[in-house]
Amino acid sequence: MLRRCGWFICLGALLLAACGAEAPPDRARLEAQRPADARLAGLYERSCLLCHARPESGAPLTGHAAAWAPRLARGMDALLASSRQGLGAMPAMGLCADCSDADLRALIEFMSKGDHTP
Repeated sequence: MLRRCGWFICLGALLLAACGAEAPPDRARLEAQRPADARLAGLYERSCLLCHARPESGAPLTGHAAAWAPRLARGMDALLASSRQGLGAMPAMGLCADCSDADLRALIEFMSKGDHTP
């Protein structure tokens, strides 16, 4: 009886572990994602990709909706302000000196959408 109880506890623990938070996309897929617009894709590659496609950077990953949710909850104006001024390890303008507010908004919208297909 005790042995059977142990198996049920192990099974329950495994099931709970499987219900964890959304897993981030794999690195190869992150690095393959690009905006459809060629100009925006160039800005993304030059200014965003380095951090937003590498889990070790601590930045919210491109296409990882769960990581972006709390940021989106603050509103686009707050996200734009953080992008312009920099926040934490992110430098001002994300090192994109030639990005307009419209560019930053489009890049944020691209990166924050869940599960892009390359």
